[in-house]
Amino acid sequence: MTRLGVSTEDRAFADAVARFAAATLAPRAAALDESAESATCHRADLAAMGLMGMNLPERWGGPGLTPVAMLLSLVEIARACASTSSMIGAHYLATDAILIGGDDVHRERYLPSAARGELLAGFALTEPGGGSNPADLRTQAVRDGDCYRLNGTKQFISNAAEADLLVVFAKTDPAAGARGVTAFIVDTAAPGVSFSARERLMGIRAAHAFGVMLNDVRVPVGQRLGAEGSGFHTAMKVLDNSRLDVAATALGIAEAAMAAAIEWSQQRMIAGEALAARQGIQWMLADMKVRLEAAWALTLQAASLRASGQPFTMQAAMAKLHASEMVAFVTDAAQQIHGGYGYSRSLPLERYVRDARILRIYEGASEIQRTVIARALTGRR
Repeated sequence: MTRLGVSTEDRAFADAVARFAAATLAPRAAALDESAESATCHRADLAAMGLMGMNLPERWGGPGLTPVAMLLSLVEIARACASTSSMIGAHYLATDAILIGGDDVHRERYLPSAARGELLAGFALTEPGGGSNPADLRTQAVRDGDCYRLNGTKQFISNAAEADLLVVFAKTDPAAGARGVTAFIVDTAAPGVSFSARERLMGIRAAHAFGVMLNDVRVPVGQRLGAEGSGFHTAMKVLDNSRLDVAATALGIAEAAMAAAIEWSQQRMIAGEALAARQGIQWMLADMKVRLEAAWALTLQAASLRASGQPFTMQAAMAKLHASEMVAFVTDAAQQIHGGYGYSRSLPLERYVRDARILRIYEGASEIQRTVIARALTGRR
């Protein structure tokens, strides 16, 4: 389908990703979900396609894609395997933080290796006491000569125990609120870093998440991203980007569910008549399509603003909010159209439903997105 704002070059790259995803990711998606084997099994193949560094410019090892091409490609990955989309999305969070908050020494040291798939990264922001307001985090970093000592606990950190590095957010000035947050690059093999057992997740089961414990972890000053107190700003910029990644994942799952529902409605016969001939089913499909296309429009709008260098915080929040709520509606409706077969694990519908549920929670829950949007409209904080 031709979409406004999508160039021939953007579409060509995404079409190549679609072929790769259909051949490599989709055939293993159900088995990975069943076994909860890590989607990092695809790392080498993803890197060979340039997808581990899809968010990075060519200077730092990436393919130099536009935000629109990246969006379209993530949709194709999520359409085939949402766990894989989530795994590389967490990797992008960390490498975006280095790209945005770091200096050229950090970028040269880590980003080309990350793009080649030689190292895997994670983004350690969320904590057991809360995740939607980074200003409330409790992990502390205390300066000690040429190092900082980090102490605290992170929760639900994607990739963590499988990653080579984490971008960790900690308070260097506990009394300063958001202005006291600083970001650090932490080697996961450093003394004092440990991990909980893998979380047993409802969906995206092959995208592993862990608790991270930091016990007097020594981090060199040179591993600090930016100045003390700049971490909150970095985190917010990163989350603007990642909300488009979440919207893309929602679009991918919804596209898969929509296609399955259409095919089923045309093939499933009831009393000698295809389901698709029934007005009630037709209206369900129409409502699914309208919401899906509205999510596409909002997400492409935000990606286009990002591509042009304009502010897109509100637009990213709108895209993430609508797309994550849209995919819940579309997958549920697709499951309903399938009837009892949609509830069976022999078909992928129940996996789509489970995978979609997290999208209204992570990278800022739907309630947080509404707050971001309202604050942008009213100027209130």
